[in-house]
Amino acid sequence: MDRNPSPPLPNRDQDEEEGAGGDCIGSTVYSKHWLFGVLSGLIQIVSPENTKSSSDEEEQQMELDEEMENEICRVWDMSMDEDVALFLQEFNAPDIFMGILAKSKCPRLREICVGILGNMACFQEICVSISSDKNLGQVLLHCLYDSDPPTLLETSRLLLTCLSQTEVASVWVERIREYPAIYDSICFIMSSSTNVDLLVKVGEVVDKLFDLDEKLMLEWIRNGAVQPLDPPQEDSEEQPVFKIVPCVLEASKQVRSENPEGLDVYMHILQLLTTVDDGIQAIVQCPDTGKDTWNLLFDLVCHEFCQSDDPPIILQEQKTVLASVYSVLSAIYASQTEQEYLKIEEDLPLIDSLIRVLQNVEHCQKKPENSADSNMEETKKSDLIQDDFHLKILKDISCEFLSNIFQILTKETVAQGLKEGQLSKQKCSCAFENLLPFYSPVIEDFLKILHEVDKTLADDLEERFPSLKAQT
Repeated sequence: MDRNPSPPLPNRDQDEEEGAGGDCIGSTVYSKHWLFGVLSGLIQIVSPENTKSSSDEEEQQMELDEEMENEICRVWDMSMDEDVALFLQEFNAPDIFMGILAKSKCPRLREICVGILGNMACFQEICVSISSDKNLGQVLLHCLYDSDPPTLLETSRLLLTCLSQTEVASVWVERIREYPAIYDSICFIMSSSTNVDLLVKVGEVVDKLFDLDEKLMLEWIRNGAVQPLDPPQEDSEEQPVFKIVPCVLEASKQVRSENPEGLDVYMHILQLLTTVDDGIQAIVQCPDTGKDTWNLLFDLVCHEFCQSDDPPIILQEQKTVLASVYSVLSAIYASQTEQEYLKIEEDLPLIDSLIRVLQNVEHCQKKPENSADSNMEETKKSDLIQDDFHLKILKDISCEFLSNIFQILTKETVAQGLKEGQLSKQKCSCAFENLLPFYSPVIEDFLKILHEVDKTLADDLEERFPSLKAQT
């Protein structure tokens, strides 16, 4: 469960003095009396007499009193404790925070209130209670329209926590569907923010939403395809029309170098998009979008992930993101082979990358040598390695993509691959081992071309794989 990080704690001397009175919250040393005081102070902030302010006082409302900030930050930290979270729930703290979010203009105060709610939502009972409050849900979703990155980050964390709870996930999906403007807000963040932490968390929310509800994903894919009925007036400001794929690509570029886990998230979003025809079309229909997607993913697999000088074991770190990237590249390759950006000369680097990944998969799946004194332990380890679900997915996706490329190889490309080393005997053997028997027709056609280019190598491969020799 993802918990909200809290600011550094102030001096705890006051906590110790007030906790000594015997009014501890649950099994903690936190004082009920002190917490009542802080919450009462928050109620005063949103009381009617304090919310009726003149324009001269508006600037003051944007700032949070230092003492109050320190106290609320302490509550933020305390709320990670279940006893404290339950006590806040009993005291109707969520209603207080809802009032602040609805009325306060202070970014720091709004951030802290959402952060506390996010910590409280980590506990199932409280998460269900928060999620069942329609008014609170509405106020929290409106926080996605905020312009303050820390508030947006805490809101995204809270949403992800709720979406990860099976009992309430559908409630939040339906609420998000009711507010189409959330799509624009999230796309705006992905396409324009440089805050990597925010981009990663927003990406996790989108990934979770698409994984939970294909209908919502289809709606968001189609949102970008809808053009306004009337052209904008000359003197009016044209509103941007966000398309999901370019926004995901822009966020991917931002997180690429700073947060590998974030890149993994955005690549999985692209993979989810390719599970529906509308999603594939959203990528390939616009030549610029298709080209940008292809170029980014091609660069990742050919120049960044699983390189020739990397140790084979690195695949364990990169297996999920590679599976997503190959899956998207394969979908583009299969649906738009006539596009200009799918250059034939890029087939060989892709073959090289795919075969290297398959070689590394084989290395990672090898059983370690059992030693006499730890036979049982090594057997357990080998079982875990052999049953690695993600490695199997990566292998299956890689084989399918490799077979698609092999199908359109020409005599000239094969000759070039032999010359440059992408189709050496060792690499061809690895490809054959992984593609047979499921892709036998593809290998047989490849062998026919290879016979024309390098008969000796073709004969050697037929000797090593007798099933092919019997059919040729």
